[in-house]
Amino acid sequence: MEVEHLVKRFGPFTAVNDISFTVEPGELFGFLGPNGAGKTTTISILCTLLTLTGGRATVAGHDVSAEPDAVRASIGLVFQELTLDDLLTGEENLRFHATLYGIPRSELAERMGPLLEMVGLTERAHDRVQVYSGGMKRRLEIARGLLHSPRVLFLDEPTIGLDPQTRTHIWEYVDTLRGEEDTTMFLTTHYMDEAERCERIAIIDHGQIVAIDTPSALKASVGADTVTVATADDALARKQIAQGLGAEGELTGEGVRLRVPNGEAFVPRLFDHLAVGVTNVNVRRPTLDDVFMKYTGRDLRDADSGMGERMRMNPMVRSFRAR
Repeated sequence: MEVEHLVKRFGPFTAVNDISFTVEPGELFGFLGPNGAGKTTTISILCTLLTLTGGRATVAGHDVSAEPDAVRASIGLVFQELTLDDLLTGEENLRFHATLYGIPRSELAERMGPLLEMVGLTERAHDRVQVYSGGMKRRLEIARGLLHSPRVLFLDEPTIGLDPQTRTHIWEYVDTLRGEEDTTMFLTTHYMDEAERCERIAIIDHGQIVAIDTPSALKASVGADTVTVATADDALARKQIAQGLGAEGELTGEGVRLRVPNGEAFVPRLFDHLAVGVTNVNVRRPTLDDVFMKYTGRDLRDADSGMGERMRMNPMVRSFRAR
């Protein structure tokens, strides 16, 4: 996938402003951004649901403007919210999807069985989806998204609303699918542990890419650890730290919070300079939430992905599904 100087305007408003990035074949790529940042618009262009104003984008080697049908045939979508037909069985949902994509019956049998087995739904394939749990429905959607052997799978908040155990199982299936299908995966999420799984992450804000790199490199760019020390007198401790160590702390409900380059090396110096009783010390390395806050001013959990709902509200989605 290649995006070069992509621009999208809605009248006088520029939603996407000259962004460029690449996604390597087989890569798990994270695309993060707060509400209104241009994330949904970018993804909609890559899925051919919106036309671009300027620049160029190719998905699976096909130009999104010149070859939209080829792009649609090459991608799979797993929306944030469920799009299955509850009155059909799991197998019937897959067969309906196969019909839309023109998959021959002979190939369908070869594809459907292994996918159902891979996501653990073989024994429930003939049950109506309305009796499935949330995790089972999500697994079926992933199988459906891969049924036509897409080269790129878009995952919009694939585990939203699921309990931690089910989330873990979903990612076990995704990891298995990546290994067996070699599918490129384009992920949006507000869960930090899921973002950590990505090989690279792009953060978009105000229509521009503000950061793109591996999770470890992005965390290193924050450049400081967080040390929180709780004492018998936090106000006095804050004053002593400023005077003795030249570090400005912030009073919080947990104690004095400081941002320092090397938290572990700082703690012994902290104990040497404090003349007040210490009750607790915590050292935290930078997280992706810190990265997100640095580049967007927002917490990652507060970012509104919402691609699924907005895509389905778009009238263009009907024509996309009908092809």
